[in-house]
Amino acid sequence: MKVQHLACCGLTAMLLLAMSPTVLAQIQGVADESTAGTTQLPLWEIGLVGLGMSQQAYPGASQQVGRGLALPYLIYRGKFLRADREGLGIRTLNTPRFEFDIGLAAAFGAPSDEVDARRGMPDLGTLVEFGPRLKWHLGQGPAGSSTRAEFALRGVFDLDDRLSHKGISFEPRLIHEWRGSGGWRYNASVGAVLGNRRLADTFYGVAPAYATADRPAYTAESGLIAWRLGAGVSRELTPHLRIFGFFHLDTVAGAANRASPLVQQTLGGSVGLGLTYTFARSSTLVLD
Repeated sequence: MKVQHLACCGLTAMLLLAMSPTVLAQIQGVADESTAGTTQLPLWEIGLVGLGMSQQAYPGASQQVGRGLALPYLIYRGKFLRADREGLGIRTLNTPRFEFDIGLAAAFGAPSDEVDARRGMPDLGTLVEFGPRLKWHLGQGPAGSSTRAEFALRGVFDLDDRLSHKGISFEPRLIHEWRGSGGWRYNASVGAVLGNRRLADTFYGVAPAYATADRPAYTAESGLIAWRLGAGVSRELTPHLRIFGFFHLDTVAGAANRASPLVQQTLGGSVGLGLTYTFARSSTLVLD
């Protein structure tokens, strides 16, 4: 991923870090949702985030790609305009039970020269997603825990290819968040990623021009791309410094394109570790 491309998206780390939904929650604390609507937080915060990670090149890939970065981030908790742990977007509905927003997310790409199965094929670019999402708060539990369901429907565009349209994704998730002892905060999620035919072809299609003896031509189908299990942890070390880590596991078992020659293993994971430093906060407080 190229840093100059991120600058075009507002230099917001929450957009960049959307490649793993667990990461966004770490910037300001995993369990914020457990007190949503009851806790006053600064209207805006500005800071720096540093991250190192190893990720599966794409669901079903047999190789990992490493990523590292350090960038500024902005959190803005406006009534409608939001730039926070959930990404950058507009919240049009906010009730104790339901939230509806329209926002952005992003995912790291993988150059084909780093992935043997795709060598000679077009790169998987930085994918930017835009579209509506419904959040359904299912309830709160002891010790500040909370559970919610999310349903996100987004158009997918390639930032490295002049924002060319790459398809449509649908991602339902169930998320549980809680606080532990010693200031630690945790989350866990389970969900699925589904895509239309165009998006599936971006990951798994092999055009005849790129077919080889070991990589036959393949036409991808719409449907399940992967099941996803995620987890995250964070801890505030000082009022300004926070450490976080995350992990997610993808499986293409039962996926629509399991037969693609680009699918070389069933399970794959991504892991990351990072720090955030907040150097300025608004004196104006708002209900999150």
